[in-house]
Amino acid sequence: MPDKAGLTLEWKRMKRGLAMASEIDLKRIRAETPGLKNGVHLMASGAALMPQCVVDAVVKHIHLEAEIGGYEAADQQAGPLGQVYNSVARHIGAKRHEIALMEDATHAWCNIFYALPLKPGARIVTCEAEYAANYVAFLQRAKRDDLRIDVVPSDASGALDVASLEARMGEDVGLIALTWVPTNGGLVNPAAEVGRIARKHAVPYLLDACQALGQMRIDVTELGCDFLSATGRKFMRGPRGTGFLYVREAWLDAFEPLMIDLFSAPWVATDRYALRRDARRFETWENAYALRAGLGAAFDYADAIGIGAIEARVKALAAQCRGLLSENHKIRLHDIGTDQCGIISFSADTVEADEIVQKMAAAGFVLGTSTPASTRIDAERRNLPTVVRMAPHYYNSEDEIKACVRQLFRLI
Repeated sequence: MPDKAGLTLEWKRMKRGLAMASEIDLKRIRAETPGLKNGVHLMASGAALMPQCVVDAVVKHIHLEAEIGGYEAADQQAGPLGQVYNSVARHIGAKRHEIALMEDATHAWCNIFYALPLKPGARIVTCEAEYAANYVAFLQRAKRDDLRIDVVPSDASGALDVASLEARMGEDVGLIALTWVPTNGGLVNPAAEVGRIARKHAVPYLLDACQALGQMRIDVTELGCDFLSATGRKFMRGPRGTGFLYVREAWLDAFEPLMIDLFSAPWVATDRYALRRDARRFETWENAYALRAGLGAAFDYADAIGIGAIEARVKALAAQCRGLLSENHKIRLHDIGTDQCGIISFSADTVEADEIVQKMAAAGFVLGTSTPASTRIDAERRNLPTVVRMAPHYYNSEDEIKACVRQLFRLI
């Protein structure tokens, strides 16, 4: 549980963040978020509420497919659909040809991880708070390809220890794979510092940005990552079934995708195919164009507001949550790191996490849980129970946070 000095710092951050985010037109944004009429939604870390423009983009394309046909709709909207690549690239500081649009972040991440050629005995270097879906993939490739998994310990704050990472580097390191913002714990790992080490030692660097996208600024050049994967449904406020993969251009011709089809690798002769020269070599021909339209609308909406203002407000609301929760001695905050994000993790002495979520939902407040299995190494190291996750977004109000905490205190 944070000490008083830490909580004082959080409150200062909250006030500073609210001042920085004052340019956000909260009244307009809330009016453009239809889901807010159904209660207080505090689960942006799972699937945030879509703005109306995202809903409209999806529905408009679906109607067009119904009216003229799926192929014809894609052809008619080829220009706007192609702009989605520009929107994603602009948001993360990349180039259009470095972006592949995927059906989810898991496919994006796995398309790179399983395709990367790693020699037997090579080490996959990762962190203690690595996400379960990634770690089980490490385990599979370690077993199948005779690789080793090297978990870098955390520093005193709970973040990946950069000095320890540097000390672990060697010729046998085949990949650094890091979850930037873990699924719980409020932690923001030092992704850019890891990137500097990866570049220094010429080691490929795969960054999972699922929980970072949409709540904080992303610049792939500053991060120094070679590959980055993310989903549209979380803080970016896009539809489910969307995601993307960034591949730094220097890697585009370095290896082949695990799977190809006629889109990623056209059949140019009876005995030969030719891989695309851009990141879309990791895509396949069939995809959900309506969802892509929604994803593009989500990026454009966030950029119109400004990611700086969004990040400031999210951090301010999270600081408010932590400050209010800390006032009850029955609450145990489980957040770590000196740089904390918009995901708040806690448990209660008297009520299990699942029961809290169920009862809060009945009262009109949407929260979530995270089990130890989602970040097993970190959870076992810290002896974590199943925790409640609260993840406010910039569309939430300070009054909603206060009302949620008041209702929670009634339950415990």
